[in-house]
Amino acid sequence: MEAFLMQIFSNLPTIAVVLVGVISLFSLGKGADLLVDHAVSVSRHFNIPKAIVGATIVSLGTTLPEASVSVLAAVQGVPDLALGNAIGSVIVDTGLIIGIASQIAPLPIDINAIRFQSWTQFAVGILIVIFSLPFWHPGGIGNISQWMGIILIILLVAYLYRSMKQSTSSTYETEEITPSTHVSLDFLLIIIGIAIVIIASKVLIPSVEVLAIRAGIPESIIAATLVAFGTSLPELTTAIKSVTKGHSDLALGNIMGADILNILFVIGAAAAVTKEGLAVPSNFYSIQLPFLMIILVLFRIFTLNSGEQISRMEGMVLLVCYLIYLAFNYGPALLI
Repeated sequence: MEAFLMQIFSNLPTIAVVLVGVISLFSLGKGADLLVDHAVSVSRHFNIPKAIVGATIVSLGTTLPEASVSVLAAVQGVPDLALGNAIGSVIVDTGLIIGIASQIAPLPIDINAIRFQSWTQFAVGILIVIFSLPFWHPGGIGNISQWMGIILIILLVAYLYRSMKQSTSSTYETEEITPSTHVSLDFLLIIIGIAIVIIASKVLIPSVEVLAIRAGIPESIIAATLVAFGTSLPELTTAIKSVTKGHSDLALGNIMGADILNILFVIGAAAAVTKEGLAVPSNFYSIQLPFLMIILVLFRIFTLNSGEQISRMEGMVLLVCYLIYLAFNYGPALLI
């Protein structure tokens, strides 16, 4: 879809491409409004903490397109893209998006609501690093094999079951709320909101790429920023809207849920459908996997601190880590 849109936008005058970008940004905001407002309404209707709704319903919706693309790529014989997409998305979600959201306002933490998701996020990060180690395969070549993918899918089912079970036993203790009487409409509008956010993201990124190329920005920089950033744009838009509307716990839940699903769902499904598995490039051991664990460890520390919030300073640390990650990935290319 994005290649098709790139071809169309390349033939449009610059003012028309700018107009497409503006409309896409407007649509992103409206879609995120729908998603956040009605996700909160569902959480109130069922008396479920917003963090859990963010970690299940919202994160499933925003991650589903990445999973479908990764599985399709694996079936078509290019499975390696799935691993880079998933690991990169976790780093973007936890480093960039939490970093930006915390600069808007410190992010309060309801540790009782997110304890399970927080530990699961950290555990699956360690698990994918272990699965990526070369000693699992003869010849010392890293590979996420098919049986590993099946294990990840089994863990995905267990995670979703545990999250849903947790939601049925969770109760609000600090909010006086009036539950929605139209919960079926809320679910429909959540689906519509997710669809608008995803479609607007798919349209926005090619339009910005075309403008960047016309402005003379090197393609290496475009790849390092716009393309990698584009896959996490739904999570970023949802997080910013959640924070500005006073639902920071929904944003935290969405990011943790998206991280978990990127590993269990995206990598798991892509590896499970191909006999060859997902090859682990050599640079993953020097850049991708170390930064994955650094950012997840920092995030884990920040969610356990005594202040019961992720402060602006802590968010800035995550943001700086993400910028350093970008520099390690693309600094050499920019010097050539």
